[in-house]
Amino acid sequence: MGVLETFRLDGKVALVTGASQGLGQAMAVGLAEAGADIAGLDRTPDCDATRAQVEALGRRFYTLCVDLREATTGDLDDVATTVVAQLGRLDILVNNAGIIRRAPALEFNESDWDDVLHINLKALFFLSQAAARVMVQQGSGKIINVASMLSYQGGILVPSYTASKSAVAGLTRALANEWAAHHVNVNALAPGYMATDNTAPLRADEQRNAAILARIPAGRWGEPADLKGMVVFLASAASDYMQGTIVPVDGGWLAR
Repeated sequence: MGVLETFRLDGKVALVTGASQGLGQAMAVGLAEAGADIAGLDRTPDCDATRAQVEALGRRFYTLCVDLREATTGDLDDVATTVVAQLGRLDILVNNAGIIRRAPALEFNESDWDDVLHINLKALFFLSQAAARVMVQQGSGKIINVASMLSYQGGILVPSYTASKSAVAGLTRALANEWAAHHVNVNALAPGYMATDNTAPLRADEQRNAAILARIPAGRWGEPADLKGMVVFLASAASDYMQGTIVPVDGGWLAR
């Protein structure tokens, strides 16, 4: 097999959370462009835009409407079972769904703490567990977590988000240690400052926007499509010897 063929995902099935827009939509489309069929999970059933792009590529798309803030471990087990039942298998999980809450640490409330940790960390772990049970049985699989620049740094006014994304980096390593022997790769992407709904307040703040851009060597905010290449790499045979790695895609932010 030539090196370019190792990036192909023909015959594979990928489950992408938070697939209706933004980073999740771009990664779902990127995986479909490489040949994968897509199960798109979102808290609303409105994945029509993502579905249209995936199906235009000749790939299948199945929508799962699940609110990860309320999902039980049993619900997440059912997600993995449903993907296999509807699309025949489960080869790739992209844990993209996440939320952020902003407030000074002295004023941060318990509800915002719990919501962020539940979606960004607890649901990520138990969905990974459910997917890995399928992958271990079939003898292969790829789990790709979405970490953050705040897996490395403290950030400002986002204590629960920073805690959750720091934990995602550690959990990525821990799961890789356990599941590598079963030919299940666990790695993570760490997007830099991306132009998404989560960063809209930062981009709207003239001073913060200017300060962020001044530190990015690439001179621009990232776009969701900037993640396509790396997510395909981590989902493909080209990354079979990568385990427990957190890969920044940040325009040079960390290098600065």
